[in-house]
Amino acid sequence: MEKFFLFSIFFLSSCLLAAQTPIDKSHLNIDTTGQKDLIDIGRSLLKSKPRPILLDEKKKIYFSILPISTSIPGGGSALLTSTTAGFYLGDRTTTYLSSVTFAPYFNLKGRFGMPIRSSIWLINNSWNIQGDTRFLVYPQYTWGLGGGQPESARLLVNYDYIRFYQSALKRITAYFFVGIGYNLDYYIDIENSDNSTSGNTNPIASFTHYKFGTSTDKNSFSSGPSINLLYDTRKNDINPLPGIYANLVYRYSAEAFGSNNNWQSLYADFRKYVSLTTAGQKNVLAFWAYYWTTLTTNAPYLDLPAIGMDPYNRSGRGIQQNRFRGKRLIYLETEYRRDITNDGLLGFVVFTNINSASQLANNRFEYWNPAAGTGLRIKFNKKSDTNICIDYGFSKDYSAFIVGLGEAF
Repeated sequence: MEKFFLFSIFFLSSCLLAAQTPIDKSHLNIDTTGQKDLIDIGRSLLKSKPRPILLDEKKKIYFSILPISTSIPGGGSALLTSTTAGFYLGDRTTTYLSSVTFAPYFNLKGRFGMPIRSSIWLINNSWNIQGDTRFLVYPQYTWGLGGGQPESARLLVNYDYIRFYQSALKRITAYFFVGIGYNLDYYIDIENSDNSTSGNTNPIASFTHYKFGTSTDKNSFSSGPSINLLYDTRKNDINPLPGIYANLVYRYSAEAFGSNNNWQSLYADFRKYVSLTTAGQKNVLAFWAYYWTTLTTNAPYLDLPAIGMDPYNRSGRGIQQNRFRGKRLIYLETEYRRDITNDGLLGFVVFTNINSASQLANNRFEYWNPAAGTGLRIKFNKKSDTNICIDYGFSKDYSAFIVGLGEAF
């Protein structure tokens, strides 16, 4: 708890300092004059009437849909259909854009998932309601705790997964919100899917040298409340414009709520977006840093901080998801974003990131794992400023294309 209060003081101080800096509100009035997206191109091909440009537009929902194929750990691929809906529940000059993302995937071998994420801003930003609900049947590789392991030293772990996170945050000042939430993680029938460990009655525990939540053919259940602090000057979290985002989440999973044991964690996230021009084409430098730590020694293995397992699964582009896991994790990323065409239809990004997971033996950050990459942006819906993002990231012994809707952060 002492660490929690120290982080809270640091977080609140950062927000107060940021509040003293004038916030650029020029992006609050959305004007898409001269802008073009894929919907405009589709309308021109079908010879439909162009969409009108209205700053006080009353339309409620802007949809973006992207079907893609993605690989599955252990071999094979799955069809992923990402759907993003952006909408305003109040005057867009005083209310942020709410968003709901639904990204179901499936293949013909029993692998499927139903994740739904939402961030709802009530009128005049009086409340922010956040949700993350998932039901997944999906394998994951694990490399144990810390860094330094070769890419080949991995174990395939399979389980069914149910997540239910909900939180409600009330506005305290113009950009500062405080709230409470409830977090549930349920890993069902955790097992090793690698035949090379046949004969070992508890291969996951043997491989990871960690005893909590690693028993074969067992379940891991964590449930309990959270305290949430948020400072957010961004108008649109699908494609953030210049501003600041800071989020602090303290989680307490308790036996009183059905958890296998009592454990605590802290997640601190900070992002800054700097516009390098005052008008015209987008020219933005974005920074992202987070620190994720357990505050006790008995958190379940699959609930420990891991790269790519942040709340929106966006960190570590160029690094395989779950590649680094520890009781503590630190992450830093910088990205440069710029339009290619004057109408905003095409753009590009260049990014680099680095992370470190603490070692099991001493809980220290001994290995730092960098990655880098570049990407193309195609405007799907200019009204919600939603891009199709095609990124290529690479690191030691790994590279991949990442395709999705909305910016990584």
